[in-house]
Amino acid sequence: MIAPTARVHPDARIGPRTRIGEFCVIESDVTIGADCLLEPYVYVKRWTSLGDRNEISAGTVLGTDPLDKAFTGERSYLRIGNGNKIREHYTISRGTEPESETVIGDNNYIMTSGHIAHNCRVGNDNVIASCALVAGYVEIEDRAFISGGVVIHQFSKIGRLAMIGGNTRVNADVPPYFLYSEFHIEPVGLNLVGLKRAGFTEAEIAPLKTAFRLLYKSGLKLEEALRRIETELPTEHTLHLVRFIRSSRRGIARPSPGRRG
Repeated sequence: MIAPTARVHPDARIGPRTRIGEFCVIESDVTIGADCLLEPYVYVKRWTSLGDRNEISAGTVLGTDPLDKAFTGERSYLRIGNGNKIREHYTISRGTEPESETVIGDNNYIMTSGHIAHNCRVGNDNVIASCALVAGYVEIEDRAFISGGVVIHQFSKIGRLAMIGGNTRVNADVPPYFLYSEFHIEPVGLNLVGLKRAGFTEAEIAPLKTAFRLLYKSGLKLEEALRRIETELPTEHTLHLVRFIRSSRRGIARPSPGRRG
């Protein structure tokens, strides 16, 4: 299942039924699981591993050296899970520090012409649209939707089922379940489309709506709003929201003065 023009290092481990297209290059110390598809001109660099059922489109490079001046060439890793689709002309770097790693989970759909930088951690079932740029040490939980042209500053964290509109600049942590827009990222409401697609019921959505109002529309100080969410709206999802915000080191995205109240 390996095209005659592909170059696969003899030390690479390739799983059963995996197809490797024309002019692909697979370096040593690479593991690729079962039932994967690598279209032509895919380049998988050393210390990269892929699980099963991944589809990698033409022109993609996996396991690139970090775009980091501090990188000095030691071994580090890119680890990709199962069932991901990574479309054309994408690059994902391995970690900067020796033995560190960039991790991509399962069932993510990553569209064309973008980059995920060193030491990122991307969870499961996320959509990252075309031309999005994800800087180093970013964390993305599960089922987030990152629209085209979004740029995410290093060390930012994006919560589960958050949706970020196109061409948004993310320079703060993004709490889960909400919709964000504007060039300088602002919360504008709930990610209702994403929540409903994820199977959330009206009874699960209602407390999140109230939590959004307490956080962004009530004029309460942040800690007071969080205490009220904990005591008045204690559900699985609102408590995850509170934990996410309390763990933020960069501070969370906030509305502009014109959107408050």
